[in-house]
Amino acid sequence: MPEDVGQTEPPFDVANVIRVRAPELSEAVAAAGADTILVGLIGTDIQRSRSPAMHEREGAALGIRLTYKLLDLNVLGLPIEALGDLIAWAEGAGFAGLNVTHPCKQAAVNFVDALSDDAETIGAINTVVFKDGTRTGHNTDCSGFGESFRRESVGLAKERVVLLGAGGAGSAVAHALLLNSVGTLAVHDLDAARADQLAKRLCRSFGAGRAIAASDISAALTETNGLVNATPKGTDVYPGMPIDPALIRQDMWVADINYFRAETELLAAARKIGCRTNAGKGMAVFQAAHAFELFTGRKPDATRMERHFDAAPRA
Repeated sequence: MPEDVGQTEPPFDVANVIRVRAPELSEAVAAAGADTILVGLIGTDIQRSRSPAMHEREGAALGIRLTYKLLDLNVLGLPIEALGDLIAWAEGAGFAGLNVTHPCKQAAVNFVDALSDDAETIGAINTVVFKDGTRTGHNTDCSGFGESFRRESVGLAKERVVLLGAGGAGSAVAHALLLNSVGTLAVHDLDAARADQLAKRLCRSFGAGRAIAASDISAALTETNGLVNATPKGTDVYPGMPIDPALIRQDMWVADINYFRAETELLAAARKIGCRTNAGKGMAVFQAAHAFELFTGRKPDATRMERHFDAAPRA
C-alpha cells in the first residue's frame, strides 16, 4: 500500500503527491535530458488515453526525443481544485506543455498567462504551452473537430444541428460546427444555464440566431439534420446513451466525439437504423496533431498519427 500523503488542502503539495502516488512521473522528469521534450495530459480517468502513443511514436518518426506522461487526477487522488498547482508543478519540472481534458478544460483558462484567439473566443483550452516563462492556452479541439468534420460532412445537410454538451469540449465543437457551414445550432445540456450561456456566447461571435439553447431535446431533434454528442456519456466511465435512442431518425446524421470505443452505443443505434455516422477518432487524431506542432515546432504527419492511434493498445 502507498504511504499516506495526508489530507491535501490548498495549496496542494503536488510534488509530494506525485512522489508517493505516481513515482514514474518523478522518474520521467529526472530521466529527461536537455534534448527531451516532456509533455503530458491532465484529466480524470485518462489511463486509456492514446495521446502518449500518438505523440511519442510521431516524435520517434521525426527523430524527436519526446516523453508523454499522464497526470490523472484520480490516480493522484487530487480534486480539480488542485489543477493550478499541478500545472505549476509541470512547468517547474521542465515540461514543454500539457494537454488538458475532462473535466479541466474550462477551469484551466484561469491558470494561463495568455490565450490564443480561438481559445479566448471559446472560453476553454485543451493545450498549454510553456515558453519563455509564459503559459499560453490553445484550443486544438476546435481545429481538430473542424478538420475531421470537413472531411466527413461532405454532402450532409447542415441547416439545423443539435449539440449535446456545453462544457469545454462542447464549446469547442460548437465553434467548429458554426465555422463549417452549420446554419443554426441548438445546444442542449443537463445544466440548462450552461447551455444558455454557450448559446449567447456563440451568437455574439457568429450573429444573432445562429445558436439557441434547447431545453426540450425531443422537440429539437424532430427538426434537426444532425446530432453531435460532446458529452462524456458513452465512455466506459459514463456508459450508456446520452439520449433516448427512439429520438434518432433515419434521415439524421450522428457524430460522437468519444473515441475510447470504435463505436459508441449512440453511433451503433444510429447506424442500425441507417444513419450516416462519424466517430471520434478523427477529432482525437487532428487535435493531437495540432497540439504536437505547438509542443515541438514540427509539423507532424496526421495520417501517420492515425496509424499510431490505431496501433495503440486498447486498455
